[in-house]
Amino acid sequence: MTTARLPLFPLNAVLFPGLVLPLNVFEERYRAMMRELLKTDESEPRRFAVVAIRDGHEVAPTLPGMPDSTSLPQRGPAAGFGPEPLDAFHPVGCVADAATIRERPDGSFEVVATGTTRVRLLSVDASGPYLTAELEDLPEEAGDGARALAEGVLRAFRGYQKRLAGARERSLSRSDELPDEPSVVSYLVAAAAVLDTPAKQRLLEAPDIATRLREELKLLRSETAVIRHLPSLPAVTLTHTPSSPN
Repeated sequence: MTTARLPLFPLNAVLFPGLVLPLNVFEERYRAMMRELLKTDESEPRRFAVVAIRDGHEVAPTLPGMPDSTSLPQRGPAAGFGPEPLDAFHPVGCVADAATIRERPDGSFEVVATGTTRVRLLSVDASGPYLTAELEDLPEEAGDGARALAEGVLRAFRGYQKRLAGARERSLSRSDELPDEPSVVSYLVAAAAVLDTPAKQRLLEAPDIATRLREELKLLRSETAVIRHLPSLPAVTLTHTPSSPN
């Protein structure tokens, strides 16, 4: 297995390969990370790793009284993640390539990154201005029947979309606009489905593409059945995700 050490950006969300991640970076530890990434020439990938938080907080306390009025706010790269940051994160994450890093006049950053490959978290280092991690590449096999499963998942996803948006919704993607490559289908559906973080994390960690597609098929059928019996639905958007704060 190939290992690498990269800056670590924990989030209360799961990033999948091929998916776009907009970030609004305002904490000093992550500002420092972006300033370091900007030192990399634009012709080279500006890579960092995104992991979902299992326990802890995405935003460290920055004002007295949060959350304990008698304590000083936590500071430093591991603030909010406890004495062992490795235990605060899910073990599998995704490498992100920052295509755009734009600094604002107030020193915060607007970042647009894209997920590239899955990685396993081996260790976390909190000795610098921001977290870094030793990571192991996590290759993925197709598995048995991935292509046929992808076709079934696409059909189920179309039904799921219609149930969420309403049968008369005109903005739904036409079936011929959706991808047919099994790995792309598996990640697109995992990202677009309205699922909680643990469910999305399980999909990211699937041992192969066929297993992920098989689980998605079960989830889509289950969710569609639930939606069918709900009297009303909250407004949801499948194709637009707001910037994630840090």
